[in-house]
Amino acid sequence: MTINEFKQFDYVIIGAGSSGATIASRLSENSNINVLLLEAGRKEHFFSQIPMSFGLFINKAGVNWRYRSEGEIGTANRNIPIPRGRMIGGSSSINGMVYVRGQSLDYDTWAQHGNKGWGWSEVSKIFKKIENYHDNIGDYRGSRGLLGISKIKDENPLYDALIESAQSLGYPFNKDYNGPDQEGISRIQATISNGRRMSTNYCYLKPALNRKNLTVITEAMTEKLIIENKECIGVIYKKNNKLIRVLCKKEIILSAGAISSPQILELSGIGNECILSKNGIKIQHNLPAVGEHFQDHFMARLQWKLKIKKASYNHLGRGFNKYGEIAKYIFSKRGLYSMPAASIIAFLKTKKYLDTPDIQIQYIPFSVGSLKKRVFHDFPGMAAACYQLRPNSMGSIHINSPDPYKHPSIKFNFLSNDLDKQVLIDAVKIMRNIVEAKPMDLIRDFEHSPGASVSNDIEIEQYIRENAETGFHPSGTCRMGPGSNAVVDDDLKVHGIKGLRVADASIFPTIPSGNTNAACIMVGEKAAELIKQSLN
Repeated sequence: MTINEFKQFDYVIIGAGSSGATIASRLSENSNINVLLLEAGRKEHFFSQIPMSFGLFINKAGVNWRYRSEGEIGTANRNIPIPRGRMIGGSSSINGMVYVRGQSLDYDTWAQHGNKGWGWSEVSKIFKKIENYHDNIGDYRGSRGLLGISKIKDENPLYDALIESAQSLGYPFNKDYNGPDQEGISRIQATISNGRRMSTNYCYLKPALNRKNLTVITEAMTEKLIIENKECIGVIYKKNNKLIRVLCKKEIILSAGAISSPQILELSGIGNECILSKNGIKIQHNLPAVGEHFQDHFMARLQWKLKIKKASYNHLGRGFNKYGEIAKYIFSKRGLYSMPAASIIAFLKTKKYLDTPDIQIQYIPFSVGSLKKRVFHDFPGMAAACYQLRPNSMGSIHINSPDPYKHPSIKFNFLSNDLDKQVLIDAVKIMRNIVEAKPMDLIRDFEHSPGASVSNDIEIEQYIRENAETGFHPSGTCRMGPGSNAVVDDDLKVHGIKGLRVADASIFPTIPSGNTNAACIMVGEKAAELIKQSLN
């Protein structure tokens, strides 16, 4: 196919997701440089502004890459669905909107791994810069940032009962889990403001679109990077069935996400030479860490039938009530469709001697018969989900074809570590104990799934293997650090290649303690700062 020339840009960013849209917005603040942002997906979807759209987009073609993992022992040979956003804003346009910074321990660990400038004292300033949050904040939180964040405001007897139950078992109430101490049970903070989803498209990119030095091209599928003499000088992408070559004067920034970023590197000849040769890819640079160190949170979900109708939102999402909720959202931006994926969140310790929480639990005021179809039960119900915050198990993501349109091979390797197994089993027990505690007696009826028949460790582990899903937090596949065990250095520059940086969840040296969208935006802000510093 003929390659069509395209004009040069100073910077080319691949991927308009949580990190990429942030970088494009910040770099284009400098009118002396021109920026091209390439997005393989579409422009925004009309429904993406509605918070509850995560239920619609969870398996929707066209806005979701709909990746699937390989069948493995840890998942009872199931192919686990892995939703990833395929439009402007990336996964921030389809996610559950739960806002979690993580623990200071996470980022101090990054720094301890040899990444200067990535410790908590540095990144906490970036989180504060990001935030537009106004709920009883102190100096620890930000209120002037671009990203709108709010605490859920709906009232439900379920919430108070869950918090009281947790406290009755000795778990503290935490007013702000994004404050100095993450531990405790809290109301969810979400990337929602005035009833609208706060994606990076809406908060970062849209305000920048009137800048003449920023060009955004959607439905532009990156096929490979152009590498000459160990330097990245451009990119080849396809749009409208035409191949287009873009040359770059300064740098390419790869922000395609933890699945697509290593795939693009390998398709471009950067990666493990054995994998590249096997797939007929010309080797440009042997970098064995590409696609390795893959991590995600393995999430176990339980559901209960409730005694009180108003404690569950199941009835609001069914029949004629659904249309009433749609009207409520249209006219007041409140109600069912204004909600994030969960309402109550808890960061707890499975062992008292631990310094910081090692599990996360989310309580949800509705239940569904099928995670794929997302149809609300015809009885009042609730769900809860839990995962280990810092799993030890690591998998990999690698190409299995030179075809850029074929999804890579994704292997989680979940539960390959014995500690991971026990922590997740303990998390399920704690999640249950809170729901079964006395303050919930007037609300809780019985556990609907898996039910009382699954009780001992062996049964719980088997239930997890057969039913748990990804927490939607893929990371680590272009790991940041010094030496051959990493892909990028602490300036996010690819080891051994000039003119190329990676900036997205793939660079996480270890997975943060909680939902990862906030950390992805932080990486985007940090990357933009590093690039601006290089201009001085």
